[in-house]
Amino acid sequence: MRNILIIGAGRSATSLIRYLLDKSEEENLFITIGDISVQSAKKLIQNHPNAKGILLDVFNDAQRKEAVKNSDIVISMLPARYHIEVAKDCLELGKNMVTASYVSKEMQALNPKAEAKGLIFMNEIGLDPGVDHMSAMQIIDRIRAKGGKMLLFESFCGGLIAPESDDNLWNYKFTWNPRNVVLAGQGGAAEFIQEGKYKYIPYHRLFRRTEFINIEGYGKFEVLANRNSLQYQSVYGLEDILTLYRGTIRRVGFSKAWNMFVQLGMTDDTYTIPDSENLTYRDFVNLFLAYSPTDSVELKLRYALKIDQDDLMWEKLEELDIFNDKKTIGIKNATPAMALQKILEEKWTLSEDDKDMIVMYHKFGYELNGEKHQIDSHMTLIGEDQTHTAMAKTVGLPVAIAAIKILNGEITTPGVQRPIAKEVYEPILKELEDHGVIFKEEEVKYLGYNPENLHLG
Repeated sequence: MRNILIIGAGRSATSLIRYLLDKSEEENLFITIGDISVQSAKKLIQNHPNAKGILLDVFNDAQRKEAVKNSDIVISMLPARYHIEVAKDCLELGKNMVTASYVSKEMQALNPKAEAKGLIFMNEIGLDPGVDHMSAMQIIDRIRAKGGKMLLFESFCGGLIAPESDDNLWNYKFTWNPRNVVLAGQGGAAEFIQEGKYKYIPYHRLFRRTEFINIEGYGKFEVLANRNSLQYQSVYGLEDILTLYRGTIRRVGFSKAWNMFVQLGMTDDTYTIPDSENLTYRDFVNLFLAYSPTDSVELKLRYALKIDQDDLMWEKLEELDIFNDKKTIGIKNATPAMALQKILEEKWTLSEDDKDMIVMYHKFGYELNGEKHQIDSHMTLIGEDQTHTAMAKTVGLPVAIAAIKILNGEITTPGVQRPIAKEVYEPILKELEDHGVIFKEEEVKYLGYNPENLHLG
């Protein structure tokens, strides 16, 4: 049998493992799941005869290398910063590797050696990055094949709550890593191009610079810029494009409300708060407000953020129980961001019968035979349940499909790769359709941002 090693048995691995177990007979696979928690690994296997769970501590070099050595291909579902150690083992022991994470500088540096050994290190093959790359390149390549010149590319993605489970004023719940949500947008200005003009949005303005999109059957959403859209010029071969903009999707009104936390300083992760474990939620809020011998925390907050008593923003804050003087943060040496996350998790954790939703939306503007055209493409997917969420499916299934296709010799280009070549994206997108990951395309009038080509911008 052919051995697949999966390192990491977290929430993102559920649909990946189910897919591989379902394919294990016809594809002659044996799946080994290595995790710091053997119980987590065994739970996902459910006594399947073609799988086993093992203890694997990624920091134990001997244990890690032994597991890699006994495999034919390695799938790393670890946090991104740990992939590099696994990749070095794969390089040393001659194993192909698949991850859903962005290509780091350290990973890219392994490219010459991976190419020389004929090894495939497929990265960025989850949802975003992953499904976005594949679905975008499929249309961009099609436009280029008929002689079109790309003018505009916009791409947006969001992990949201399904409409049937949307029951709070924020129209949001955590469907993935809460810490990433709290820290989103930090670490540098958002960079993009609109009509040939470079644009930058610093973090403190990010959540007040949104645009709107409409998704058929689901209504209106807002998008806010991702940190760096410009890197996709080289990845997609769009060096001459006039508009290149990538962003995150939320329901309308989320960003305006989230901006309250940003302006107060509650999303800061650079310092720790003394005695944070004993702080009440109310005390935490008061940390960021001016001292007053007479005014309440509520009054000071309203004044600081200029919120009227009948403003929906106020109701959103109250819904989070953020002024509670009994509940405590309960985390030692917490940063503001960690404390905020604790408060939000209490209200935004998915209930047992909640379902999540993935929304992805692309715009392609191009010129062909002197005329301008636009294609809009979107995909929505609602999760099955708490185990096989839409997020787990869209992250895990492309990883699993790619791993089998590498094993079967259908994907052959060696080196540190992204799924932007036709040999990769065509078969994977086709198979993803069987799992409900279907893009709907529509030809619409090209609008761009400046259709009259005036000297604006």
